[in-house]
Amino acid sequence: MANVALFVHRDRQQAIHLAYDIAAWLEARGHHARLTGADADRIERPELSRPEDRLIEGLDLVVAIGGDGTMLRAVRRAAEHDVPVLGINVGQLGYLTEVEPARWEDALGRFLGGDHDIDERMLLAVAIEAPAFPAVELGHLVLNEVVLEKVSMGHTVRLEVTLDGDFFTDYVADGLIVATPTGSTAYALSARGPIVAPQHRALMLTPVSPHMLFDRTLVLDPQTIVRLAVQGERPAALSLDGRNVGTLEPGAAITCTAAPRPARLVTFGGRNFHSILKAKFGLNDR
Repeated sequence: MANVALFVHRDRQQAIHLAYDIAAWLEARGHHARLTGADADRIERPELSRPEDRLIEGLDLVVAIGGDGTMLRAVRRAAEHDVPVLGINVGQLGYLTEVEPARWEDALGRFLGGDHDIDERMLLAVAIEAPAFPAVELGHLVLNEVVLEKVSMGHTVRLEVTLDGDFFTDYVADGLIVATPTGSTAYALSARGPIVAPQHRALMLTPVSPHMLFDRTLVLDPQTIVRLAVQGERPAALSLDGRNVGTLEPGAAITCTAAPRPARLVTFGGRNFHSILKAKFGLNDR
């Protein structure tokens, strides 16, 4: 008997229908499904809802039904309790989701039967040093990237970078991205950062439209403590895995380093990073 939480894309009917079918499939086989209150209401199964603070406890699996955004939401929650995540892709080709909708029943059957692999991905632990933000004991967990960028159009932001407590330089730019290898194909890619296979462990610091000669990505040891402090008179907007977290005023800062434990993604082989990259960019097979 397994306990499975479902995370559902909030705007796609196909994801909602799949979640309903998956919950019924699990129950018919003696397993238990649970969802957040909002997701349970979307599939019209309110009796499956659990409070947010109890959703992940005692789970064997999290299933993300949507695209990479849904997957990121699921991974953030699952990683806190070391629970593996299976992604069912509803929408465009995703880097993170493993299974197409037509194969969900086979995938769940294989997972429950122990016929699967676990792909471990490095996470970032992010701490925010600002009075307006409450302290989080383990830090915010991030799979793709942390972005600190300008708020006003037509202006830059000044960000002081410190590495392991030593001042590195001030960047005057549209922003800075701290990415994991998984996140190297997200926002950092559009800022001309390197593409890194997701099984690596590293921090990548990439400037966005820097107003300075030094415009290269720094590839750092994963245990490096990267501190970004807002300088000058202009605030900066902070986002974590694409979620707008808020605005940091001058004097506020964030620190980023490798999280103590990884994200755990369920895989079944046959879908590797190279093939996804070729499909995403339309590269020729010969």
